[in-house]
Amino acid sequence: MSKIKNLARHEQPREKLIEKGVENLRDSELMAILLRTGIEGKDVLKVSEEILNKFPKKKLLSLDFEKLSKIKGLGPAKACLLLSAFELTKRALEVEDNNLPTIKSAKDAVAQLQELRTAKKEHFVALYLNARNQLVHKETISIGTLNANLVHPREIYKPAIDYLAVSIVMAHNHPSGEAEPSEDDIDIANELKIAGGYLGIEIKYNIVITNNNFLEY
Repeated sequence: MSKIKNLARHEQPREKLIEKGVENLRDSELMAILLRTGIEGKDVLKVSEEILNKFPKKKLLSLDFEKLSKIKGLGPAKACLLLSAFELTKRALEVEDNNLPTIKSAKDAVAQLQELRTAKKEHFVALYLNARNQLVHKETISIGTLNANLVHPREIYKPAIDYLAVSIVMAHNHPSGEAEPSEDDIDIANELKIAGGYLGIEIKYNIVITNNNFLEY
């Protein structure tokens, strides 16, 4: 392929996209628009061709920052740009890791907490979610009567930081069968919400689970 500077203006990737539409660009031209610049001795189109010849598109989508940044012609800045573009595309298409359950509602969360329905004592459990609302970690925080001494913000948020969670589902059971949250439940939820605000971690749902029901509050 001719060097990009030698191409007629209307055949250069960005101009071609504007005039003919993004669907009419070759893969290497799309990659060139993302990368913007080449490296010494190779223009951006040549670099794009070499990358796509070495890494099929599906494989490229699966690479992490460390592997992308080591590809000749990329580096950290361009690796970040590509990862961001890939992630936006995956989210738009709802492409998910099938090994991770997705929590899009309180009902989805309860499906991951069925053991609480038959528990004889109160269990306080946290579900930790990534930016795609996928469950990356589940942890029992306390067992016994729910109070502020047993459910401290540091016990909730340390796993969130460890697992890079962006949001948390808080759930506990009421063995009595009464789904309405108590005053203590509400006070704890408010305290944890305030703590999460300082850390930039959202409390997605607070849920009470009983043997045959659940309530989001």
